[in-house]
Amino acid sequence: MTRWLTDDEQRTWRAFGLTMRLLTDRLERDLQTAAGMPPTYYELLVLLSEAPERTMRMSELAHWTNSKPSRISHAVNKLEQSGWVRRKHYEGDRRGWLATLTDEGLAALEKAAPRHLQSVRAHLIDLLTAEQIRQLGDISEVVLAHLTDEQQQH
Repeated sequence: MTRWLTDDEQRTWRAFGLTMRLLTDRLERDLQTAAGMPPTYYELLVLLSEAPERTMRMSELAHWTNSKPSRISHAVNKLEQSGWVRRKHYEGDRRGWLATLTDEGLAALEKAAPRHLQSVRAHLIDLLTAEQIRQLGDISEVVLAHLTDEQQQH
């Protein structure tokens, strides 16, 4: 038997879905305008900047961005062409590759980060109370845990 959404559930679901699409679109446009890079590239630069020696395996980058290895390889190729990332073979695994954030890549990230943060604040964080931020974090963690568990089962 189908469990249809109540009126409140339907309102919440529709508002959430549209909010996510519009927020994602706005953050992507702002980042592209301010830094000339799509969010995927920004996310890869952030991950590399936080990694030991600013280096990660390509497979780890794919895992942490929930991307296919081919998509990460394409993105890293573009970042390499920009001089922001350097790629090399992973010693001990002939098929493995490492990506390293270059000084130029770190400078590009440092230039992009304040504008991205400004956009995140303007379109999400500063609109909410401290309690709403905590609630949004709690809700997001519950949904993320569910989706992560579900993904690992497939």
